[in-house]
Amino acid sequence: MESLLTENEVSAHLKVSLACLRRRRLCGEGPQYVKVNNLVRYRESDLNNWLSELPSAGNGRRLSPRSVIRTKLAVSA
Repeated sequence: MESLLTENEVSAHLKVSLACLRRRRLCGEGPQYVKVNNLVRYRESDLNNWLSELPSAGNGRRLSPRSVIRTKLAVSA
């Protein structure tokens, strides 16, 4: 049987606050979780799958000037 991780363990592992982890869960953006009675638990395999599916960056390429979106700020007197 796979061990279940607590919210505190997952937030420490991800190096995010408990509030951030809960906010992601409520918005449906975080890793899959399991409810045990009224407790939230995370499977280690679900956490690893979620981490592996996150987009990665830093491919070394620079953005072309056309791909950068510039917005003008409204200035009021």
